[in-house]
Amino acid sequence: MVEKVLFTWSGGKDSALALYELEMTEGYEIAALLTTVTENYDRVSMHGVRTALLEQQAQSLRLPLEKVYIPADSSNEAYESRMNETLLRYRSRGVFSVVFGDIFLEDVRKYREGNLARVGMRGLFPLWKRDTAELARTFIELGFKAVVTCVDSTALGKKFAGRVYDERFLSELPDSVDPCGENGEFHSFVSEGPVFRERIPYRKGRVVLRDSRFYFCDLIPV
Repeated sequence: MVEKVLFTWSGGKDSALALYELEMTEGYEIAALLTTVTENYDRVSMHGVRTALLEQQAQSLRLPLEKVYIPADSSNEAYESRMNETLLRYRSRGVFSVVFGDIFLEDVRKYREGNLARVGMRGLFPLWKRDTAELARTFIELGFKAVVTCVDSTALGKKFAGRVYDERFLSELPDSVDPCGENGEFHSFVSEGPVFRERIPYRKGRVVLRDSRFYFCDLIPV
């Protein structure tokens, strides 16, 4: 029997790899991609990617896109309220599981599972406890292409923003930075790979510093 699931989609490499893993596992049908968008900027939260590029990803994946809009300074309560409203809507349609690309952060998984339990749903984690260096290599070897869109300046310098996520990028990361950026050191945008039907074209714009901490590289749709 095929189970319908919601797939949390950031547009980044962990999401893309988790989607690839899920598609390799028979028995799941994705009801929609679920993405949190910062309404003040109309960009993917934390990743800083324009929704126009997010929508092109969904079109290339041939999957419906469900955007949950939250304010830039959203509290946990506001985020959870809007998310729960969306989750309950899908639960009423027979969707009881939500897929995440998390890898090893126990507190994040516990938080997600607690929120889901309150609405009678469960979480699925295709990449859970996989070695992040191995995952990074696998992502590249599978033919995925990604660019780094956000860098936490407490972990990495400005020069890493806008870089292609490849072997050279990985080789230049400090030992303190996780190869998949699992601790929030950096975020990315995937433009092509085995789960996509078409490549998503873009050009790089300016790199700007936000909140005196995060360097964002703007990606402009082509």
